[in-house]
Amino acid sequence: MSEISVPQSFSIPEDASMADSVFRHEKESPDFVPFERLVDGTWTKVTAKEFAAQVRAVAKGLIASGIELGDRVAILSSTRYEWVLLDYAIWTAGGATVAIYETSSADQSQWILEDSGTSLLIVENDELAAVVKEVAEGAPTVREVLRIAPGDGAKGAVEELIARGTAITDEQVEERRKSVTAESAATLIYTSGTTGRPKGVQLKHRNLYAESAAAAIQLPDAMVPGNRTLLFLPLAHVFARLISFAAFDSKVTVAHTSDLTTLLDQFAVFKPNFILSVPRVFEKVYNSAKQKAYDGGKGKIFEKASDTAIEYSQALETGGPGLGLKLKHALFDKLVYGKLRAALGGQATSAVSGGAALGARLGHFFRGVGINVLEGYGLTETTGGIIMNTPGNQKVGTVGRPFNGHAAKIAEDGELLLKGPVVFEGYWQNDKATEEAIRDGWFHTGDIGTLDADGFISITGRKKELIVTAGGKNVAPAVLEDSLRAHPLISQVIVVGDGKPFIGALITLDPEALPGWKERNNVPADATVADLIKNPDLIAEIDAAVAETNKKVSKAEAIKKYRILDVDFSVESGELTPTLKLKRNIIHEVHGAEIAAIYG
Repeated sequence: MSEISVPQSFSIPEDASMADSVFRHEKESPDFVPFERLVDGTWTKVTAKEFAAQVRAVAKGLIASGIELGDRVAILSSTRYEWVLLDYAIWTAGGATVAIYETSSADQSQWILEDSGTSLLIVENDELAAVVKEVAEGAPTVREVLRIAPGDGAKGAVEELIARGTAITDEQVEERRKSVTAESAATLIYTSGTTGRPKGVQLKHRNLYAESAAAAIQLPDAMVPGNRTLLFLPLAHVFARLISFAAFDSKVTVAHTSDLTTLLDQFAVFKPNFILSVPRVFEKVYNSAKQKAYDGGKGKIFEKASDTAIEYSQALETGGPGLGLKLKHALFDKLVYGKLRAALGGQATSAVSGGAALGARLGHFFRGVGINVLEGYGLTETTGGIIMNTPGNQKVGTVGRPFNGHAAKIAEDGELLLKGPVVFEGYWQNDKATEEAIRDGWFHTGDIGTLDADGFISITGRKKELIVTAGGKNVAPAVLEDSLRAHPLISQVIVVGDGKPFIGALITLDPEALPGWKERNNVPADATVADLIKNPDLIAEIDAAVAETNKKVSKAEAIKKYRILDVDFSVESGELTPTLKLKRNIIHEVHGAEIAAIYG
């Protein structure tokens, strides 16, 4: 099989606007709680009636501020309630939201503001305002900058806009809202760009409407009225955004946080029913649990529990577990799995993973523990998800089958091509890039994939990331990198070797795992990472991890040499995207000497 098409069971009204659900909920379910906000340490409910009143009032302020139909309003902020409030208010006022990551540099922000023709910029706080002050003042179309949470006692953006809009009538808001159609621009999201200038992806209201309708079909256990989820990924990224509006449309309660350091504590209090995340967070949860077990002298128990969970999950796909496996699983459920579920709030039975490959090992582990992680696939250009495993139709290790109403096929060179209502029409003001990406009605993803006989798709790498060794061997780095990152000591991995005689790797250490490792290995607590990368015991552990990873590939694809760096890759250093993907060109530039040393 090289192509699969799934029939469409939903329709998109010509006058579809993503703001419509705000006022539908207000009228039909005024007491429904779409959001909870953390106020003075307590989760506080926001009803549909209250939210609609706030959206209407802020939309009035946007209209009073001169925002016309189709104007762009940019939001530069971490994930928080006001982000969503402003998003719906912008749509209600007939505008389009330009999403900017809070980690964006001044240069990146300048490109987005100028390329998008943004009229109004709303930033989170004084710190971010200072970062973009000069570029905002220099952007020819930006008329004003407002701050959501100013530190000088001034009115915040929401309060300021509400105050400005008092002279605008409800009828004026309705007239503006009704001017929006399914073909109106809803948002501009700039690809985070592992290479080159970010491209503006224009998504229309019909794209978002289709994504929400399809997500409700794909996630029948999650998108259920009354369910709860804690959103912590950047709302500037399409993945978090789609869950936000899909949950709202499905009457799921959403809370927001940007504090990842206390995430498990927040899970314990908020108790989400399902979790949205990128694979690195699931890896950290697994590695943290494993590390704690070893630190507490229960490492062997954890290893047996982990193996049992994976075996149990695998058995679910091959006729079901036998009695012996069921008994072992029940024992470890009391000893280990229950504690893991409790760490995620105790109520979560499913999760959605996207943004990068999760890997079969982690997928089986979490399903065996009792939290079914549904892996999916999508890009900014596909409004987020377009392929996904579902509760009743799942193959762990694949990204699933196309969404309702969508099609996929594998080109002769292995590239994954996609088609359907969530797929964008083109890049903002960039006809050349659009013509390269959309050919013969198919969006060319740039990802290499396979399609099995049951229609399940697996992603094996990026076309541009394929490494071709001097011997002519094509190597997809993701298999090696994903496997190595599963080790508790390892934070990030980049596989190298393009044009070289063999495959190598740069490895960074996870700072959260090091204190426990030092204690177990009688290494002084004040030993630095530079000290540790010379430690023979640590090197032996990394050697073992590399050897285990090399079993997954052919001899020609195996890592022959590696170097451990004394610094980690980070978003701040520019080496990772905001969704923690490797910016390979930047890493090669910054760590060129270390890469050269592998082959020296």
